[in-house]
Order: sequence, then structure tokens, then C-alpha cells
Amino acid sequence: MSGAGRGDLAGRTDVPRARVSQNDYGPLLPPDLGRWEPRLRVSVVIPAHDCQDALDRTLASLAAQTYPAHLMEVVVVDDGSEPPLRVPEITPAGTRLVRVPEGRWGRGWARQTGAEAAAGDILHWVDSDMILDREHVEAHLRWHHLLPYAVVMGDVRFTADGTCPRAGEVLSAVEAGDPERLFDGAAPHEWRAGVLKETRWLRDAGTGAYRLHSGASTSVPVALLRSAGGVNTALNMAEDTDLGFRLAQAGAVFIPDPQARGWHLGPSTVMLRKKDVHRHNWSVLPDLIPDLRWLRTHPRRTWLVPYVHVVVDVGGARYEDVRASVDSALAGTLVDVAVTVVGPWARLPAGRHPSLDEPLLDLRLVHNLYAHEPRVSFAEEAPAGSAPAPFRLTFPAGWALGADSLAKLVKLAESEGYGLLSAVLDEGATGVRAARLERTAAFARAALVTGGTPDGDIDGAVHQLFGSLWVSAAEFGVTTAGEAEPVAGDPAKWRAESTRWKREAERLRGEVESLRAETERLRTEAGHPRDERRRGPLGGIIPTTRRQTAPRREKSG
Repeated sequence: MSGAGRGDLAGRTDVPRARVSQNDYGPLLPPDLGRWEPRLRVSVVIPAHDCQDALDRTLASLAAQTYPAHLMEVVVVDDGSEPPLRVPEITPAGTRLVRVPEGRWGRGWARQTGAEAAAGDILHWVDSDMILDREHVEAHLRWHHLLPYAVVMGDVRFTADGTCPRAGEVLSAVEAGDPERLFDGAAPHEWRAGVLKETRWLRDAGTGAYRLHSGASTSVPVALLRSAGGVNTALNMAEDTDLGFRLAQAGAVFIPDPQARGWHLGPSTVMLRKKDVHRHNWSVLPDLIPDLRWLRTHPRRTWLVPYVHVVVDVGGARYEDVRASVDSALAGTLVDVAVTVVGPWARLPAGRHPSLDEPLLDLRLVHNLYAHEPRVSFAEEAPAGSAPAPFRLTFPAGWALGADSLAKLVKLAESEGYGLLSAVLDEGATGVRAARLERTAAFARAALVTGGTPDGDIDGAVHQLFGSLWVSAAEFGVTTAGEAEPVAGDPAKWRAESTRWKREAERLRGEVESLRAETERLRTEAGHPRDERRRGPLGGIIPTTRRQTAPRREKSG
């Protein structure tokens, strides 16, 4: 994207770098409406298709906004309308019309086309069937002046019917501060209202706050949108949910503002055809959003976006050790995993070389083994990030994950909201070696608040904003490659069964120890004058009054 005022998000100096923990934006204090001085330019982008009358009403409401006109532009994106849309008489100054490229169509293309045409610092999506309160844009923008990674969501109400006032009536009502006189009742979306109530208006929603992200009235810094990869042009539905997920991985905080009021004329498509919408969207979202776990129930599917990106550093390790590490990551009970193997692959000669005695033979063998495995890629250096995968696990070659090691680590991180789990592998002269499970959203946020500088304390910022924890790798079933169980047959099932039987053996050993202790106690009591027990044929003590059983230890996991 190009345009004025579009520096890198981490380098912006026009707003303070407030440190928002998880999604708790509560400590931020936005200014009262009408009592502050805006500075940022906003581009209101309206995707539209065959809806001239509705568009006229939306533009009329935008013509009455309190946000300074010289800081606001409106970009209408015509998604192949016939006849083509036009800019009406009642419209904000600086409104212009662009068209989706020839041969392209759909909401994804319309939104991205508008984003590329926008010239502001902030991009404000508005649907073409909305009427906005006069302070709507101002309510959005006050948050962006406080926080450079805010995604603000308006308070959208749905009118009881499809009442269609004229554009002139809309302008008069909005200018008078009384747009509700245009409708015969309006109500919020029931599901959205429930989520807001349960999460203190998303303050307690954690990294799942993006699920309320909607294109009807949402604003985002252009730099943040760019860092998330823009809008997915392949999607004609659910593009706003997909974008919300990727914005979350880029470090966004999602803020619903009840004062950014807007009205949708009539019920939405989701309200009218909920089952049909879900049937459609749930065919595409499993590939794109890994933490919608209920949509990824197939035990052997490969998905476009992995849940965990595993990075294994070769580091001069033997072929057998690298193989043990990579195979253990691919064979676990958490199946939606992708692996990047880091090593000096460019040093492998492409021409004639000795097959058995080349200097980098172990590296060659690793490349041979995984060259056609779609879940494995090769890199010279560890990737800077793993977005949009929600998690990344990094560990050195020579260590192997247990069948459920990765699943248990992710479960701990998800249940407690941790941004970083460091699992200690060993400690030597060079210090502690650890496997690191990093939450993508947490490290993206930490980079934003520290300015992304090399000397910024990224781990410290992650600890402050999301929390971090040191654990023992052995407690999660991580072993050296030499001690690891072989991967054969049905790896995930076989190794999971192996792990279960190991736990059962440990439990039984504990019971044996308890029985031994009980036996010793009985032997000690055998010589007591008041002992009423009889002796067995071999001299053992047999209780005559009650049967003693060893206490069972609770099964872990």
C-alpha cells in the first residue's frame, strides 16, 4: 500500500506506546467527544454493489460527522455494479469513487481495493447499508490517537424493518443528533451483546477478542493492516473474521466503543440465514483460523495455516538426531503442525559430489528425507515470525517431543494466557538450553511497544503483557533423541498409547511402594502385646479385623 503518513507501525512517534495487557484496554482514558484535538487522517472505505439508494443514505450520514472534514476522506468501492454507482449530491467533501479491477469481484477484493486507494493513517470500514451517528467517526479516532495498535469496533444496532428514509432526511436527523427518529426500533445483535457482557466489553476476552471483528463499522491503523497482510481477496464472505484473526496475530487490541453508534437498515444476512452462513463460512475458515478448534476435528487433515509452527535448528547435529526431532514434531497428537528446519542449506553443492563422503553429508541426508514432505520447509535462518500461526515452538536438533508434549504445552499456554513457555532441556557451561513456545500475538505486541529495536526487551515485554513461565521439559515428555521412543506404524496413536502405559507403570510402581511401606508397618506391630492378628504359614502377618489397601495416587494429566 502507498499513501501519505504511512510509516512503519513500530516507528510511529505521534502516539505513546501504551502497554495493554492481553485485551484489557480499560486503563486507557479516551478524551470526551468534542473535547480534544484530532491529528490523524482517516479514510472511510465503503465497499458497495448495486445499492445506490442505501449508499446515498450512508454518505448523507457521513456528511454530518463531527470529525474535521480536512482530516477525512471517503472512498466508495464499486464492486461491479450495473449500472455503475455514482457519487450523489449529499456527500462529504473529498469523496471519490474507485472500482474493483476488471475480472475481480467480491467483498474481499472490494475491501482490499479500497485499502490500496486510501490515503489516510487510519482506515475505517463502513458497510453501504449503514447510517452513522454524527460522532461515530470521532468516537473511533480518539482511540487511535491513544494507541497505535487499536482496532476499534462501532456499536451497530439493527432496525426492526427495512425502513428507507431519503438521504435528505438522514442528513437532517444526523445533524440534529437524533438519527433514531428515522427508525421504528433497533436492537443489537444478540450473540455479540452476550459476548460483550460476558467479557466486560472484551476486556477479559484475551486473544479471542477478534471474533467480534466485523466490517460493518471497524477502524484500523493502515500500518497494522499492512503488517497483517491486508484483506484476503479470495474471500467473498467471512473476510472480516479472517482479517480480525490476522490482526490479532499482528498484536492488535480490539476495542468496542458504545459511543460509536450506527444503525444497519433491517436484519443482517447472518440473522436471516444463520445456518446457511455458517455452512458456507465453516468450509473456508478451518484452513485459515487454527484456534477454531471445533472446526479441525479430522485426525489426519493438512491445513493451510498450522496451529503451531515448529522450528528445529540443525546446529551441526547428526542426521539421525535431526530426524528424531523433526519426526517427533510431525507424529504428535497435535496434528496441525508445520516444521521449518534451519541450517546452511545453501552450502550443499548442486553439482557433482561424492555421495557417501561429502563434507556436509548429514545435512544432505536431512534434505533428502524431507524434500517432498509438504509440512516441512528449509531456511538458512530462523524466521522472524510465524504469523498467522498462533504459536511457534523452537528447539535444537537432538531433542524429541513426546506424543502429547506439544499438545500439553499449548494447552497450558491457552488455559493461562501465557505469551511464552520456556521448557528447560539442560544446563551446561554455556547456560540453560530451553525449548520455547511463543504466542505469536504476544511477541507481535511486544515488538510494537518496545519499538521493535534490537535492544528492546522483547521477552520482558511479553512477560509484562501476557505472562511467561519456566517449566521442566521432562515433565512434558521431552527427551533426548537417543532416549525417544521410535516412531513407527500409526505414530500418533502408537506413541500416545506408549505414553499412557508409561504413566500406568509409574502409578503401579507407586502402589508397590505404598504396599511395601504398609508391610513394614505391619511387621513392626507384630510384636506388640495387644496384637490380635494371626500369622500365616510362612510367618507373615495376616490382619484378622480389616483389610488394608494402599492409597491410590491420583492419575496425572
